[in-house]
Amino acid sequence: MRTTQPLTITLPLEMAQMVKAKVTSGEYATESEVIRDGLRTLAARDAAVEKWLRDEVMPTYDKMKANPERALSLADAFDGFDKRITSLAAKPKK
Repeated sequence: MRTTQPLTITLPLEMAQMVKAKVTSGEYATESEVIRDGLRTLAARDAAVEKWLRDEVMPTYDKMKANPERALSLADAFDGFDKRITSLAAKPKK
């Protein structure tokens, strides 16, 4: 049974040149290897985002939904950001 499937893709010229440059430099043996590595990287990024949503965002959302009085208004949140940025900017640089 075959474990690969040939595909024909169309890339913008700049991307096609990047793929060819990766092969020409010897970093990859074939154009297919470049595309496979890019897809693996995309899958890893998608998995990291999914994990972050599941492990951090959803629990935080659930806590806020259960206890909405803990939430800050948008104006208060931006005020806090402004104060933090101002305090960071005021610190002497080393």
